[in-house]
Amino acid sequence: MNSQNEHRKQWAERLSRRWFLRDCGLGVGASALHSLLANDFPGKEARTHFAAKAKRVVYLFHAGAPSHLELFDPKPELTKRDGQLPPAELLKDYRAAFINPNSKLLGPKFKFRPHGQSGIELSELLPHTAKISDEICLIRSLHTEAVNHAPAQIMLNTGSQQFGRPSLGAWSLYGLGSEGQNLPGYIVLTSAKGTSGGASNYGSGFLPAEYGGVPFRGTGDPVLYLSNPRGYDAKVQRDSLDALKQLNEIGFDQAGDPAIDARIQAYETAYRLQTSAPELMDLSQESKETLDLYGIKDPRKSNYARNCLLARRLLERGVRFVQLFHEAWDQHGNLTKDIKKNCQDTDQGTAALVMDLKRRGLLEDTLVIWGGEFGRTPMVQGGNDGRDHHNRCFSMWLAGGGVKQGKVHGETDDLGFNIARDPVHVHDLNATLLHLLGFNHERLTFRYQGRDFRLTDVHGKVIHQILA
Repeated sequence: MNSQNEHRKQWAERLSRRWFLRDCGLGVGASALHSLLANDFPGKEARTHFAAKAKRVVYLFHAGAPSHLELFDPKPELTKRDGQLPPAELLKDYRAAFINPNSKLLGPKFKFRPHGQSGIELSELLPHTAKISDEICLIRSLHTEAVNHAPAQIMLNTGSQQFGRPSLGAWSLYGLGSEGQNLPGYIVLTSAKGTSGGASNYGSGFLPAEYGGVPFRGTGDPVLYLSNPRGYDAKVQRDSLDALKQLNEIGFDQAGDPAIDARIQAYETAYRLQTSAPELMDLSQESKETLDLYGIKDPRKSNYARNCLLARRLLERGVRFVQLFHEAWDQHGNLTKDIKKNCQDTDQGTAALVMDLKRRGLLEDTLVIWGGEFGRTPMVQGGNDGRDHHNRCFSMWLAGGGVKQGKVHGETDDLGFNIARDPVHVHDLNATLLHLLGFNHERLTFRYQGRDFRLTDVHGKVIHQILA
């Protein structure tokens, strides 16, 4: 066995990264070295370009396009013009799937009023978010090119409307590395229905697979086949893994293939996940006061509020990036009823998460993001109670992690149709998010198919006005 260990050590030395980069000349090793030097960091270690304001992220992605006109962007003029035809110049050269020249304006269905010391105006549908109004930075001037759900979701999450690009979460993990030993660095939780963009919203793209989001299920095992089958206890499993490890070590001694070592580590990581995930999902340790804060009546029932509490628990356990998906906001009709229900399902959990992070001392270096892929039209669609997709302007908000508190950035016109001041493109948003994590978005790159790719492609500028 000693001779086998010595042999294995010799192979490891021969195949070490330093040897590979030093001795491979102008081949793959030189390319890898060029990539590392260009990035200024090796990816797995948290070596940021400058001091980071945020160390971790929770992204509350409300897919389906929430109406900014009912939630975040009050428009008294639109209320006055309810039922009128929009000005002809407003719709010049404008095309939308379900809007025609005879579509009339639709006034906001709910009232707004100012909240907190900041005086941010929010909809009556968001009484709990109103309680954290002095914590949030509300951006009212976002815009994107995409006009349909899947392309727009992928655009917001990956910087491209095309499949196959790494997500914001994957880029973040690639740059920061993972703090936890027992859980993946990027975890995805879903309520309502799955997103139109699917796994592309949280995938690793051409980055190594370890940086992609890992979906956790809401019921049963968080990951399929995590529990041992009946009659297969922890001791039998440990003994089996030890035997498998020995066999893999013999294979390594014979072949010297680094992939075998990677396989050994993968089995050990899965074993640690198997022991830590059940404890994570068990909310019986949480106090009644905490459950009430989130509005959780049954801790075993999977829903958005429970996912918000799980997000806090994941962040506490070293998970770097947590993303919640809740696709229920596509109100082409039944707007009044459906958006009210959506807010009842999500508003309390959202605000509770921010408050919970703050009281535990985590909000200061945790970046919270709330938003969807685009907004809704000020013109009616679907009879008299619906709105179509609208990519020219929409709203999102950020909290914690180095953003200004109680601030509104950007402005739309009187009808909520075009941006009137301080436009923020999706690329600008992503550049700013990476900046808060300590990265220059132009330097966080990965070489693939002969070119250096980045989250913001060849676009994007940091929105310094919202930085604390």
